[in-house]
Amino acid sequence: MTSTTLTDTLRILEPAPGIFAYYDGRIPGKRLHSPERNWLDDGAYSLGIASYAIVCGRQALVYDTHISLDHARFIRAHLAAIGVSDIEVVLSHWHTDHIAGNAVFSDCMIIANPQTALVMVENDRLLAQKSPPIHPLVLPNRLFDGRLSIAYGTRRIELLQFNIHSADGTVVWLPGEGLLLAGDTLEDTITYVSEPENIGVHIQELGRLSELPIRRILPNHGADDRIAGGGYDVGLIEANRRYLHRLSRQIDEPDLPERPLSAFLWEELSEGWISYFEPYERVHRDNIAALRGARTRQGADNNKSENIPPNA
Repeated sequence: MTSTTLTDTLRILEPAPGIFAYYDGRIPGKRLHSPERNWLDDGAYSLGIASYAIVCGRQALVYDTHISLDHARFIRAHLAAIGVSDIEVVLSHWHTDHIAGNAVFSDCMIIANPQTALVMVENDRLLAQKSPPIHPLVLPNRLFDGRLSIAYGTRRIELLQFNIHSADGTVVWLPGEGLLLAGDTLEDTITYVSEPENIGVHIQELGRLSELPIRRILPNHGADDRIAGGGYDVGLIEANRRYLHRLSRQIDEPDLPERPLSAFLWEELSEGWISYFEPYERVHRDNIAALRGARTRQGADNNKSENIPPNA
């Protein structure tokens, strides 16, 4: 498959001055990699995905390296065309659709928190066996813990850690503009429950995220027209928090998988915080299965513990 095929639907959006979104996907009937289910088509392209660049003169901070090496090359070519010669990369977390283009930026500083670096090392073999594979795996070469402040010209950028969606989440916060680049901590239509055992923590952390004085939000997975128009308001945080809370509360109801997502989210949709996108019906069913599986495993572990002799 040629690079022109991989990137011919990739479009450049500019949701704020000097901030570019490299958006691909949400195109009905089109797949990039394979007719069989795979992470690139079904976990990223079908849902729509963006990586971002914050540009100040000849400097740029790239937030995630996108879903393929060709996508990453496209980003670098665009930045070079507008005069950027100094690039740093920030990884939002370790999942495939955010690190697949790392090798294209191997000559740059790649920043992540220690948890992202560790889980990438631990999953090196797994990532190489994915379809399509992430190989060679290029690791971050600068680590920060908790918070890191970076100055780009007159722009102040803060990298902040949050345990939302993935325990190793990093968001990019521009306090002077009230702008949050959210990675996968927030998503439209719903968040993907990748760590069901931590759903309670994720709900709490969404509360902590809402304490920032946010005016606009740019998620990695969202509607291209809303991203192009400047992003989402803080209702996106509440919509994601409510979804996880409601899912946890109703997970044992037998008819839950049969209820349409549009009905499950009618309040959040009516508020305009999120928009309905049909492919998230499958994500919702996957989330239900993941959370029920985690509850079953937890119950089995509790039963085992109860059967351990007191002096064991």
